[in-house]
Amino acid sequence: MIKTAIAIACSITLTCGALQAQGLKVPAPSTGQTIKQEFGLGNVELSYSRPSTKGRKIFGDLVPFNKVWRTGANGATTLNFSDDVIIGGKTIPAGKYGLLTIPAQGSWTVIITKQLDVTSPSAYKEDQDVVRVNVKTIALPYKVETFLMQFDEIKGTECNLWIMWDKTAVALPIKTDIDGKVMAQISEAMKSEKPPYFNAAMYYMETGKDIKQAREWLTKATELNPNFFWVWHQKANAEAKLGLKKEAIASATQSMKLAQEAKNPDYVALNEKLLKTLAGK
Repeated sequence: MIKTAIAIACSITLTCGALQAQGLKVPAPSTGQTIKQEFGLGNVELSYSRPSTKGRKIFGDLVPFNKVWRTGANGATTLNFSDDVIIGGKTIPAGKYGLLTIPAQGSWTVIITKQLDVTSPSAYKEDQDVVRVNVKTIALPYKVETFLMQFDEIKGTECNLWIMWDKTAVALPIKTDIDGKVMAQISEAMKSEKPPYFNAAMYYMETGKDIKQAREWLTKATELNPNFFWVWHQKANAEAKLGLKKEAIASATQSMKLAQEAKNPDYVALNEKLLKTLAGK
């Protein structure tokens, strides 16, 4: 009876211990991160895990040179593009892809692959490559303790995906060709009852298209919304680019007046700076 009771007690203890272990949650040594960045007319989503150096030598040791690296820890690193993008001069259709790298001294090979599950060099299949890009390494003046990837230098049609760890960084250029789509949208929208004069003008301004046309649209935008100081400011910018100094000064002055009334110090400062520039011309 005593032996039986002891056996039952041990069984209960082991069962409870197993249940507690199953329910135990502790911080992950390499935390996961998902970044969703607006880009072009859509977005790009990056998912990866972030290991830390923890006093270890990273490149050339923990991460061997000249071997495929999953570019992170735990699961595979992936990129999901909502629209077509251009990497390494090649158009990549919208969709989800794996991101791998081959670190080396002085440069890395960045691989966009159809494989979404590569966590070790043995699982990598070169015939699944979509594109390979060789990028130079940059020696950082500081140490990045926890592996970091982020989008930076973001413009309307291009950005860089930065990969940084320890004292090494590389940047992968990503581009998108949206001009045809945007121009088609503008052409169609201008036929509507409420044409998007301001947005269309700003696209022309930002992409270096017909500034004269942009000014005409901004003029119509100020007529429709005479109290919108930001529209007057952009009209002044367009006029300044066209060499219409007198008109630019008048528009900037009106923008500053409206900004002061709206208690918007940012646009007051922008107009003061623009007027100072125009006065020096």
